[in-house]
Amino acid sequence: MHNIVLHKATSRGNANHGWLNAYHSFSFGSWYNPEKVQFGVLRVLNDDSIAGGMGFGTHPHDNMEIITIPLEGDLAHKDSMGNSAVIKTGDIQVMSAGTGVEHSEFNPNTALRTKLFQIWLFPKYRDVAPRYQQITLDKTLQKNDFAQILSPNEDDEGVWIHQDAWFYLSDFDDDFSKKLALKKPGNGFYIMNIEGEIEVNGTALSRRDAVGIWATPEIEIKAISRSRFLVMEIPMEE
Repeated sequence: MHNIVLHKATSRGNANHGWLNAYHSFSFGSWYNPEKVQFGVLRVLNDDSIAGGMGFGTHPHDNMEIITIPLEGDLAHKDSMGNSAVIKTGDIQVMSAGTGVEHSEFNPNTALRTKLFQIWLFPKYRDVAPRYQQITLDKTLQKNDFAQILSPNEDDEGVWIHQDAWFYLSDFDDDFSKKLALKKPGNGFYIMNIEGEIEVNGTALSRRDAVGIWATPEIEIKAISRSRFLVMEIPMEE
């Protein structure tokens, strides 16, 4: 018997600053919900839309694994490690904040909004040396499959972080179904449905709905319509 928590898109926090329209799956900034502080080591899942030419000024982080996945447009990044890069749709970026890092992020395109997920996981180890990594994903691997985009292993598919987590991006055709097994016993799954309609172990998810499932060795995801979604396997305890 598995445990399950459903987070409907409409239950998310929303902060619309004009230049930034942010939806928070977990408590963030001025939005606090005691029922939605974290899921296992997953602390933040923000669905951000940033106006043309706007962005976040330089600000600090520490002891957090920060993952950015652009969904539309580009994001220009600068940090105190000397990195200066543009993260494009189809890329994934990770930053291990560790002992401390400062960075800024802004939308370099004045005429287009940038849409992205920013995800924070608590790290496995505290006070690691800060690091930065960015890669371009092979979208063809996501077609009717679970394309691994993140893991704990440097020589594995995708980027790596200081945590026993595995992320997958998928693009399923209508009526396609596939199972995914845990990599590490005791971990849980958190699935964010990006577009379309899916069922996860029989639970229906519409656009931007999410579900957390734990105490089960595998999940089955079925696309009701053509769908795109993010699967995160993460430790349930810090």
